[in-house]
Amino acid sequence: MPFLRPMLRRLFRSLSPYLSPFRVVILLGLAGAISAGCVSLEEQQRKWIFQPSRDAWRGGMAAAEGMQDIWIEFDSRVDNAPAKLHALWHPADRADAPVLLYLHGARWDVRGSAGRMRRMQELGFSVLGVDYRGFGRSSGELPSEDSAYEDARQAWAWLAKNYPDRPRYVFGHSLGGAIAIDLAASMDDLDGLIVEGTFTSIPAVVSSFKWGWLPVSPLITQRFDSASKIARVKAPVLIVHGGNDSLIAPALGQALYDAAPARKKWLLVEGGSHHSTNTIGHSQYRDAIAELFGWPAAAAAAMGTPPGAILR
Repeated sequence: MPFLRPMLRRLFRSLSPYLSPFRVVILLGLAGAISAGCVSLEEQQRKWIFQPSRDAWRGGMAAAEGMQDIWIEFDSRVDNAPAKLHALWHPADRADAPVLLYLHGARWDVRGSAGRMRRMQELGFSVLGVDYRGFGRSSGELPSEDSAYEDARQAWAWLAKNYPDRPRYVFGHSLGGAIAIDLAASMDDLDGLIVEGTFTSIPAVVSSFKWGWLPVSPLITQRFDSASKIARVKAPVLIVHGGNDSLIAPALGQALYDAAPARKKWLLVEGGSHHSTNTIGHSQYRDAIAELFGWPAAAAAAMGTPPGAILR
């Protein structure tokens, strides 16, 4: 549809001063895909949703120091090819600590989330953070919704194989929240799901933008439809959102909470942005984990009691 190109360029040039960079990337990706055809539509959406990078956010490099490299190899049914995932392992001091699979969001590799991984470890988890294919040192070039789901399942299988007797949880931030929900909806060996700054679906995110009236939803192929999946999650669900999140509207997190089953908790961290909520709300996290999951270690820490005084 070549006739659309000049019109779309003018439209998005006029909108760009009013939109965040992330939203400009999304809308420009759709515009380019519309003008280029269906194959490009699929590829462009994968690029703008994941924004895959081999690099880490500069602030995460130091936080990743001392974490152990883990490699997970498997034959991909999605790509019909061998795949290799890189992950970081950050164990808790206690040998019987529950394990947590950490699923990061878009743009940076797993080292960019090392600070958040450390904070979850401080709450008592042993944490495995994995890079999807196309990120960091993992194989592949351009991830897709299906390949990211497969990668999460392989990382979960690694935890189940290596720590079969530990309680197992999954945590997803932003886009990683949608991947975590897909995983949790299909697993019975899950003790809890935690998501932060995530959404009901990609079309809902686009609709929440100032210019969300544009009729682009039917064109979105990478939909990450968490709202339809979360009702199938059997484990307790903790949904966290920053009150000042300007990237993913808190209303989307609230809508996800409303769609979740009964064993759930909504935590709105006042003053938290898309990237600072985990830091600002750290003590609230501790209390919520103790309340929802009935986890003595978290309860002990919330009271200032050494975990060993309760867990023997």
